[in-house]
Order: sequence, then structure tokens, then C-alpha cells
Amino acid sequence: MCAWSRHARPLARHLQRQRPQHLRPTPSRSKTSKPCGRDGMPRRPAPATSRQRQRGPGAGVAVRVSAAASANAAPRHGLARVLSKLGVCSRTEAARWIADGRVSVSARVVRDPEFPIRGDQQSSIAVDGQPLAGLARCYLMLNKPRGVVTTVRDEQGRDTVYRCFDGAGLPWIAPVGRLDKASEGLLLFSNDPQWAAAVTDPATGPDKTYHVQIDCRPSAAQLAQLQAGVVDPDPQGQGVLLRAKQVSVLREGERNAWLEIVLDEGRNRQIRRLVAAVDIGVLRLVRVAIGPLAMGGLGKGAWRMLSAEEVSALVPAAHASAPDAR
Repeated sequence: MCAWSRHARPLARHLQRQRPQHLRPTPSRSKTSKPCGRDGMPRRPAPATSRQRQRGPGAGVAVRVSAAASANAAPRHGLARVLSKLGVCSRTEAARWIADGRVSVSARVVRDPEFPIRGDQQSSIAVDGQPLAGLARCYLMLNKPRGVVTTVRDEQGRDTVYRCFDGAGLPWIAPVGRLDKASEGLLLFSNDPQWAAAVTDPATGPDKTYHVQIDCRPSAAQLAQLQAGVVDPDPQGQGVLLRAKQVSVLREGERNAWLEIVLDEGRNRQIRRLVAAVDIGVLRLVRVAIGPLAMGGLGKGAWRMLSAEEVSALVPAAHASAPDAR
């Protein structure tokens, strides 16, 4: 490169900068450049209107969903399951009623137990021509005797708790919680599934109190361990923490004792598994109270209806049809 060329280029750039603005060449606008105003500067986007600011980006695209499409998208459940969840009857019995033509939806008889039902259709269900809206809620307590199982029907032919209601003419009711065959005492029944769920939910349900006869005189260390908790394997082989909220000695004999154990959760055979973990055997297990509701002088195998006050007291925060309790 010659010496003149090296000095000429900087000089040309200097002269270009000194040239007045209106005499400078206007660069050609590329196809991808932003639109410019009259002064040659890029145009700014117009300010958003108040309606656009409220609606946000993408508000110009309207999506219309018809009421029919929204209803069709609602969750659906089989008719037999819906009847069971509403506390009308068991799912097995519901399937039988449906097959017999006793159930209608919107005045039309349905014979398919899996007929899909939306939540907004439940008020149109009727059994034997009677709308479910008028279903009377039932709440009762039973002093469960030892030797009967807590189920509607037993495949082995054993006596069930429903034997205690023979001839009573009660509506269909389900156990609220369970007691195993060898256990006895206070057991609740109802056809109000929301109330039952609240009673059995550890987060909302009341504590349960048991009187337990054991095969030894417990040591202080054993009693402390029952409250501290023990890890017991569950059927899946994983450890589960079992513990009692409160444990106290009611009375002691020469070779056995009675304990009062309070639980704030309900697991399968929890007390029997808990005491077995500290080398204690159960001779007798009686549930004597659920929250403020005590069994009192109710005889073995006897039952009585709960008052509206008792229904509400068991789950104060839960919605129950207490005024209609009977």
C-alpha cells in the first residue's frame, strides 16, 4: 500500500464527519430495518391503550368456550360409584338397583352401572322415583361386640356388625372407621360421606380413646416407648412410625394391667402392632370414646342415634347435616 493511500483514508473520514448533516448521503434502507419517521429516526411503537394493558399480551386472540363444551369437560363418574359416594347404598347394591331398573337420571331409567354422571347431574338422580335431594341423613353409634367383623358381607360367612341392626328398618349406612374382629366398643355409622371422611381424617377428626388389657405389668420404659413411637414394617416392607398420643395405667393386677391409650391417627391394628413392638400382648381391646362422644352405659350389641349436637361436636369444622340428624 502506498504512503498516499495510508494518509488519504483517515483524511476522507475526517472530511465526512465535518460535512453538514443535510449534505451527507442517505444510507439505503434494508428490507429488515425498522420503519423510520420523517426525521429518519426509527419509529417507536404506539403506547398501549388502557384496555390492552389490562388484558395483557395475546389478548387479541379470543377463545370462546360454549357452556355445553364446558359441561362436557367436567369430570364424570359411574352411576353406581356416585350412589355409593352419596351414601345411598354400597356400590355392589347400587349396581343391583341399577340393573333392576330402580334408578333414573333426568326421568330416564338407566340400567348401566357405569353410566357417566357429572357433578351437576346428581340432583337429577332418583331411586324408586324419589329424588336423592330428599335423602335423610342418619348418624348412629354401636357398641360393637367381640367376634363380629366390620363389613357389609363376609366371604367366609362370619357374622358382621350389621347383624346388630336386624329388623331396625334403617336406611343404608356405612361404618365410619373400623374395629377388627377381636376388638369391641364404640363404632360409628352414617350415610353422610362428607361427615364420615372428616371424622376419620387425622387432620380434622377427633382423638380415639381405648381401654386395653395387657398380659403384663408394664415398665416405665415400655410406657415411654409407646408414646415416643416405634418403627414397624408395613405390608409393603417399609417402616412406618407407630405411636400413641397418650398412655396411662388405669389399674394393675398381679400378672396383667389395664392401659388407657389415646390415638390421634388410625392405622390398621395400630394398638396391637404398637404394644407388640415393646413385647406386650393384648388380652382385650375396647374403644370407649371418639372425641367428646363416650360409649357410656350402652350395652354390648346395642345402638342409638346421635343427636344433632353430638354430630356437630365430632367434627365442628366439617359440614354435616346436623339439623336433620336422626
